[in-house]
Amino acid sequence: MSKIGDRVTPTNLCLSFFVLILRSILRKLAMLSHAAPPAAVETLPQGEGVDVVIRGVWRLQGTRPNQAVIDVGAGKPAWIRTRFAEDVQWDTSLVLWLAKFKSHAEAASIQWIDTDLPGEIRTLIAAAPKAFLEPKSRELVGPLTTLGLITHDLAAKGKDMVQFLGELAIGTVAAAKRPQRFRWNDCLWEMQQCGAMALPIVGLVSFLVGVTLAYTGAIILRQYGGDIYVADLIGLSMVREMGAMMTAVVLAGRTGAAFAAQLANMKANEEIDALETFGFKPFDFLVLPRMVALGLMMPMLVVYANLLGILGGMAIALAILNIPPTAFFVEMTTTVSLLDIVTGLIKAATFGLIVGMSGCYHGLRAEPNAQGVGKAATSAVVTAILLVIVADAVYAVIFNALGW
Repeated sequence: MSKIGDRVTPTNLCLSFFVLILRSILRKLAMLSHAAPPAAVETLPQGEGVDVVIRGVWRLQGTRPNQAVIDVGAGKPAWIRTRFAEDVQWDTSLVLWLAKFKSHAEAASIQWIDTDLPGEIRTLIAAAPKAFLEPKSRELVGPLTTLGLITHDLAAKGKDMVQFLGELAIGTVAAAKRPQRFRWNDCLWEMQQCGAMALPIVGLVSFLVGVTLAYTGAIILRQYGGDIYVADLIGLSMVREMGAMMTAVVLAGRTGAAFAAQLANMKANEEIDALETFGFKPFDFLVLPRMVALGLMMPMLVVYANLLGILGGMAIALAILNIPPTAFFVEMTTTVSLLDIVTGLIKAATFGLIVGMSGCYHGLRAEPNAQGVGKAATSAVVTAILLVIVADAVYAVIFNALGW
């Protein structure tokens, strides 16, 4: 009869695997039974001083003694000397512990002796940053100081924004004088991204806004028998306000954030620094094509948004108020004039420039790291929406003064 190891059979393979698993389990049990001692510190009084003996295994994942509660005997010793036992295993956790222990001893005016420590330990302790070892407590800031800091920060940001606008104006004038040097291919690409690619979301939002306005208007107008005037409400609201406003909000979250993230990522990768090194102006390559693209595509998107919003209101008027589309359109044309459409398009062009400027500004001023990219995108969206609302309010005052 042949032995088990003479030939390879399924039974032999199973027995081999079983033996390997059993050996692994026994090895683990042996390691657990002979586990390394944990990190510990032993204090030995030596005349006027104390010897601090480091023992055990020091790991970042393990537990370590507290430096502030080490027993150094009665009274304050004249010196503290640290040395290693024979079984010490360490990583950077021991370096940080010794550095902090040294700072505690020096704060108590106790002489620190580290001549018995390994040379690499002494080098690492000397290189430990003081800011990490002795963190300063935060000082309470009064309201006047806070107001002053906020004012100073706003002034610095305002100065930076004025500089950005100045560079943008200079680049725009240069592009107008030499249009052949303008990067039309980049501009067309950005027009596709912020125009054609934004049609679905802009159309959906505008249609739902028209539906919401029609429902809200129907509740009030039905009480007075003025159902047909819902057409005037939808037409004027979409053409003068909601079309441009909602399109600007959508593009601020979609395109403005994309501009900021792209430019911030390029800054983090030092691509913008490379352009400046080769003598190219980042404004001509990165900012102007995006600004022109948004300024041209925003009015077109607003016209599209107005049509979708009016269609949404027309659908609700037919379904709820039984107003035919022809009657809806005729009534709307009696109120909505060409001047109303022009005011909406003026707002649209301004909002597009605001969204593009906000995205490019925060992208170029972002911190060159991954966290700066996220902050730039968030700041671009918030700034764009805020400035859009402010510009809309300013236009409302101007158009009212002009009688528009």
